[in-house]
Amino acid sequence: MAQAKGYAAQSTTSPLAPFNFERRELRADDVAIDIDYCGVCHSDIHTAENDWGGSVYPVVPGHEIVGHVTAVGDKVTRFKVGDIVGVGCLVDSCKDCQACNAGLEQYCLNGFVGTYNGKDKIDGTITFGGYSDKIVVNERFVLSVPKALDPAAAAPILCAGITTYSPLKHFGVKAGHKVGVLGMGGLGHMGVKFAKAMGAEVTIFTRSESKVAEAHKQGADHVVISTDPAQMAAAAGQFDFLLDTIPVQHDLNPYLACLKYDGVHILVGLIEPMEPPVHAANLVLKRRIIAGSLIGGLPETQEVLDFCAEHGISCDVEMLDIQNINQAYERMKKGDVKYRFVIDMASLKKGA
Repeated sequence: MAQAKGYAAQSTTSPLAPFNFERRELRADDVAIDIDYCGVCHSDIHTAENDWGGSVYPVVPGHEIVGHVTAVGDKVTRFKVGDIVGVGCLVDSCKDCQACNAGLEQYCLNGFVGTYNGKDKIDGTITFGGYSDKIVVNERFVLSVPKALDPAAAAPILCAGITTYSPLKHFGVKAGHKVGVLGMGGLGHMGVKFAKAMGAEVTIFTRSESKVAEAHKQGADHVVISTDPAQMAAAAGQFDFLLDTIPVQHDLNPYLACLKYDGVHILVGLIEPMEPPVHAANLVLKRRIIAGSLIGGLPETQEVLDFCAEHGISCDVEMLDIQNINQAYERMKKGDVKYRFVIDMASLKKGA
């Protein structure tokens, strides 16, 4: 066992605090990684505070991990000591079902193992995530970080990036398409960058006039203020796709009206019931689709890292010392970050 240091939540109400624990011994197909950077995702807060139920304490969050390889198991072939690598939302799956064989481990028919708060398929222990100084991960679930990417800014690509890239790729966004992005946070601003790189005409939907200039700065061609009835009416029937990154309940009906016939409304941020109800006429009369998408499999996650390197795409980040993680959580709840916090894990050495 290797001694590890990190930050953990001990209950639904306790702040994250220093936590010492053990990482497993290296298995033959494992990669040992010293963590350099870890992005902070809203899912980290939901799990730490048990918003979705099922959290097993202590919780060490963090699934946007970039670090360097320190050791490899005897059967590892893809990585060597010193490589800069990433670990995203998954650290294992059954590896042998139809979904896994298709490189869609996020839809594993037997259940994937999350980077944190998952259950290890071999020893049954609960997984601890990237708010720590080191991690041990099965080779299949380790990604190569291209040299062209800044390692700190690359970390959020492993969740915020793949979450928005995967559905745009799956549904075939390309030049000539009109894509609307709902919300402009950690997910939304990446969605804009990807859709633009794919050749689409991109519009940001936001409730706030104050975000218009920022939306254009991020690369949006147009901005629609969703609280303005005249602007929403003008947008009716205009879009091939809507990428919906809004993480709380909201009325889908006005947005559905903005889709063309055969248009697709893709949910990536909402993981709770849709309220108010969707009026079926908004779907039936125009053959519109409401779809959902969850992160991406390992091949596609490697693909998005390479895509970002090729197109010069990175996440806009604010660097953070681990000692300030609780303040960062409070700021995230208020939407006060542009657009992703990334923890410099060297700050762990500063102590509590």
